[in-house]
Amino acid sequence: MAVGGARPPGTARHASGHQAERAAEYSLAIESDRRLSAQGYLSAFLIGAAQILALLAGISRDGVAMVAGMFRGLSREDAARFAFLLATPVILAAGVLKVPDLMGPLGNGIRGQVLVGSVLSGVGAYVSVRFLVKYFRTRTLTPFAIYCIVVGLGSVIYLGFIK
Repeated sequence: MAVGGARPPGTARHASGHQAERAAEYSLAIESDRRLSAQGYLSAFLIGAAQILALLAGISRDGVAMVAGMFRGLSREDAARFAFLLATPVILAAGVLKVPDLMGPLGNGIRGQVLVGSVLSGVGAYVSVRFLVKYFRTRTLTPFAIYCIVVGLGSVIYLGFIK
């Protein structure tokens, strides 16, 4: 605790401090949405098409979409937000496509586990995306790029030469 019982900024214990933080995050998200919606169709198409590179070993779909977004003039945070938003419809469609399998005989005995796993993975995805969007406000993609290169080269070497 600081001198005189005052707390440093950003360490409030009250609900009003959390509400103010949530309001600031909400306002940042609205501004980001406005900037993203100002991107043209060509820019969105190019960022989305860059995800094709994720077919190569070690290339992350989200990572390549973020880099493409930054090349198209987006900030790190906006590029990360756009990359994660690109994934949402595809993941939802894949889930909807598997619902008939789950409701049929293939789902006998595992419906509860699938439901719990789906809820937990949704919560995990939300938490990780929230963390990463905050992370990219102040940091670069360099550590992630190094990781992708190392793992990609390792995969190519392992799968291509070691048998």
